[in-house]
Amino acid sequence: MSEQVSTLTVTDNRTGKTYEIPVTDGAVRASAFRSIKTSDDDFGLMTYDPAFTNTASCRSAITYIDGDAGILRYRGYPIQELAEKSSFLEVAYLLLAGELPSAEELSTWEDEITHHTLVHESIKKFIDGFHHDAHPMGMLVSTVGALSTFYPDAKTIDDPGLRRLQIVRLIAKITTLAAFSYRHSVGFPYVYPDNDLSYAGNFLNMMWKATELKYEPDPNLEHALDVLFILHADHEQNCSANAMRAVGSSQADPFSAAAAAISALYGPLHGGANEQVLRMLSEIGSVENIPAFIAQVKDGKKKLMGFGHRVYKNYDPRARVIRQVADEVFKVTGTNPFLDLAMELERIALEDEYFVARKLYPNVDFYTGIIYQAMGFPVEMFPVLFAIGRMPGWLAQWEEGLLDPEQKIARPRQLYIGYDQRSYVPIDDRSGVGDSGIDPIAAQAAQAAPERPLR
Repeated sequence: MSEQVSTLTVTDNRTGKTYEIPVTDGAVRASAFRSIKTSDDDFGLMTYDPAFTNTASCRSAITYIDGDAGILRYRGYPIQELAEKSSFLEVAYLLLAGELPSAEELSTWEDEITHHTLVHESIKKFIDGFHHDAHPMGMLVSTVGALSTFYPDAKTIDDPGLRRLQIVRLIAKITTLAAFSYRHSVGFPYVYPDNDLSYAGNFLNMMWKATELKYEPDPNLEHALDVLFILHADHEQNCSANAMRAVGSSQADPFSAAAAAISALYGPLHGGANEQVLRMLSEIGSVENIPAFIAQVKDGKKKLMGFGHRVYKNYDPRARVIRQVADEVFKVTGTNPFLDLAMELERIALEDEYFVARKLYPNVDFYTGIIYQAMGFPVEMFPVLFAIGRMPGWLAQWEEGLLDPEQKIARPRQLYIGYDQRSYVPIDDRSGVGDSGIDPIAAQAAQAAPERPLR
């Protein structure tokens, strides 16, 4: 895609000077504003954008989103087509290589992933060190980061062959680590990978295999999980992708960068949204209670979880696909009691001018929690499933950042709003922190949750 260049004329009313700022592909470089000064010793004008709501941190060819039109494409391919016709490992290849693989390339890729799913036996000992009620996401963060100690060659990030090897290792082993984390949390013995199964089928095997000699995943559930992984594979410069790129910009190994991305996903505002949908549906209880709940949402007393998105101002294209996946899953598992409630809530909200005017449409999280629950996954595993699907996207973002000659180590500016220089005061002459003399740290600690027993 060729660059489209024009200019923006800026007049500084402080000095009366006029500046011509280049506009490339609909964006201006923040560094161009450094030339706007009030004096020779002025640092120059900075841009202020908390949470990057209108700042492009990179140029990327991986994922395209048009939030107003409800479009999501991986490397130019609509998400709907990929979900219908492709497989997760083929999509992973696409995200990383930029093109769909040939039959031979796909076979080689699938074989590489399949034969790298085993983890070092010491990893099991590492997981065994966690308390029995440790959150699977916390264990996943730790074990993914720990892989860097097992593969010191991962630090050689400028070698394309070694980069590819770490990429294969991460995509292959995250399912094993995820399943091991779950089975540790419920006290079950670990199940080793089965190379005869597909990527999604093998994960189901490591999650659910009991005493049978050979686990045979239900083909409908296997396909549904594969599609869900595709829908989560990448989503442009989100919080966790930004974390992956930022840590990667320091030339850290990909295991450490991926651990940072998983940590970002662990936050409830990112990877925990579908859990919040289930809690909301549980609170509503029945279809008869929906009108009263909607009224509370309009009054600002409740939040409608699973609706609206920072990017999408239209129906999330992934949510449309998920409706089809839900039908596939519920044919096997039976109807989830929350399904009818969710469908009626969606119908009412989409017909209500209050939500339509605010462009609040169902997003990907609205139905995924219901589907995961129907498949038997506990709520604690929801963000883990998200992380498995997102790993190829994180790695594509990581490698693109490494190979971008414009990128440097991530180091945002700040607007300092603290004290000017002041002199040190001896402790005997201090009255306490703040005007009230009350230490805010101590006050916060006093209001904390009740003490818990040491363990």
